[in-house]
Amino acid sequence: QVQLVESGGGLVQPGGSLRLSCVASGSMFFIYAMRWYRQAPGKQRELVASIASGGSTNYADSVKGRFTISRDNAKKTVYLQMISLKPEDTAVYYCNAEIQRDQVGVPNDYWGQGTQVTVSS
Repeated sequence: QVQLVESGGGLVQPGGSLRLSCVASGSMFFIYAMRWYRQAPGKQRELVASIASGGSTNYADSVKGRFTISRDNAKKTVYLQMISLKPEDTAVYYCNAEIQRDQVGVPNDYWGQGTQVTVSS
């Protein structure tokens, strides 16, 4: 069974920084794209950043220049470095990954349980 486990959330003041991590565990053949989503209270889940297996990245306009997504394929881990945090960044942040479990299968989407990020003074 594949699992994604996020960590690194918490309470931070406006202008502060946090680094989220998400580790994939279990039996798997290949990890394709890895992504971070977030969902604020009363709002739809939105894509924050994505990174392909080769390292190319994309960001939501609202976080460009402030957030950086990276991955360590050997550790099966994706990171989200967040700086200059704003109150509107407050949300539950979810890790998502496209994972192929064996050599003949097709990739499926997997989700973590989420980690709360609160930006408040």
